[in-house]
Amino acid sequence: MTSFQIEENVPLAPLTTFNVGGAARYFVGASTENYVVKAVEFARENDLPLFVLGGGSNVLIADEGFDGVVLRMALRGIGFGAETVTAAAGEDWDDFCGQCVDRGLAGIECLSGIPGLVGGTPVQNVGAYGQEVSESIVSVRAYDLSADSVVELSNADCGFAYRTSIFNSTHRGRYIVLAVTFRLVAGGAPKIAYKDLKAEFGDRVPTLAETRDAVRRIRADKGMLVRQGGPDASSAGSFFKNPIIPEERFSEIASRFTDAPSFPAGPGRVKIPAAWMIERAGFEKGFTIGRAGLSTRHTLALTNRGNATAAEVVRLKAAIQIKIRDVFGIELEVEPVLLGF
Repeated sequence: MTSFQIEENVPLAPLTTFNVGGAARYFVGASTENYVVKAVEFARENDLPLFVLGGGSNVLIADEGFDGVVLRMALRGIGFGAETVTAAAGEDWDDFCGQCVDRGLAGIECLSGIPGLVGGTPVQNVGAYGQEVSESIVSVRAYDLSADSVVELSNADCGFAYRTSIFNSTHRGRYIVLAVTFRLVAGGAPKIAYKDLKAEFGDRVPTLAETRDAVRRIRADKGMLVRQGGPDASSAGSFFKNPIIPEERFSEIASRFTDAPSFPAGPGRVKIPAAWMIERAGFEKGFTIGRAGLSTRHTLALTNRGNATAAEVVRLKAAIQIKIRDVFGIELEVEPVLLGF
């Protein structure tokens, strides 16, 4: 185990999937829970903001960097129990999904191939292809900065909603996720709810392994597979959330765009794909502003086309948001954290 160290002026771009942004004034690699506490104490003693960096897959860092303390989560360990599985926050998410599928544990197979670490999944209530982590999370072990103590938060405590939890909304900045406990189903069937998966398998019920492979293949086709490489790889994945709007508002859109897709999102509300809106607003795959551009495979991903600056990515983001507002009257919300702006 390495000793507790505080580094200065550490470049952050190489630690993110966007590969964009400046340096951290101070940087701590936290391989133990005690190191997490020490990093918090250092930030407080020096009156500095603290940011927890996981896999770097859901963040865009400003060109000026971050004038504070970056705590890089490096807690490791997975415990398979009789009914639950607990993974430390620093475990690679896709590797964890693979281990669970290999053991015949159903519940997160459709979330395979997503970049990032386990600790980031409850924060955003990560979801894809008809599945969300909130469906299988039992509890989250976290350091409560308000109480200066480690707490166990139940699924209900986490306030999960679409791409939302207390960790990124009502209690943003209060908790540092240390570990997540899941209840998965031994020998369970995969969840085949997403249209691409239904088309893949038809009436046949696939194995968990077949489902994981299909999900990873679909993500690769869209340029959104973890460690995929290639010209579209430097991104934060889906940059915008799919808007959830009232049914009446969608009816207005559908009257102008007869191909407008939608999905149920609760009583009187529907979800409309942001990628479809972006394309209908006139942005094509591969559209660029400077060295930032849309993925050549999927318009929902903003990418670093080579030595892009954060400012260029932000200009592209703003151009899309303005056009969507003009065409649809909807404000697109971003998924990644914008750090240092």
